[in-house]
Amino acid sequence: MAETWDEAQLVADGFERIYIELEWYDGPRAGLADVGGTLHYFDGYGQYSGDGDDDYRVWPAAPAAAEWEREQWAIVVGWDERHGAAAGRPAAFLGEAGVDARYDELDALLAPYRRVPGDARRLAGELRHTGTGHRLEGTGYWFRWRPGSERGRDGTAAA
Repeated sequence: MAETWDEAQLVADGFERIYIELEWYDGPRAGLADVGGTLHYFDGYGQYSGDGDDDYRVWPAAPAAAEWEREQWAIVVGWDERHGAAAGRPAAFLGEAGVDARYDELDALLAPYRRVPGDARRLAGELRHTGTGHRLEGTGYWFRWRPGSERGRDGTAAA
């Protein structure tokens, strides 16, 4: 079992909360988290490009996008609560077109904000977990950020 951490200790150790998970693959790959106390999108690209597993591109989240993301996250948490405890697999999954109309509408509104801009910063995120699952206030995962890899997406040194 993975070690879990107390939130007060995480804050004391310089970790910041991950509020919203947009993609998961052996850990959070994309979502919204605090970076230096300000809400940012993060996109993990290391597993796809040969960079370190903890490398992320981060960029500030616009206030309107943050509100829409929170609304969509509430839909996700509600879906998980309704279907996570159900026996067997649900017939459809949230995120498939037509399962939840508002979720789909928010996905369309959020698409341009979720694209990684050319000026996104590269940071490495050390991950810790509180042992809690998805909740309205966040994921239970926290990052401590540090400067990231200097390699480009093709694995060569960045200019």
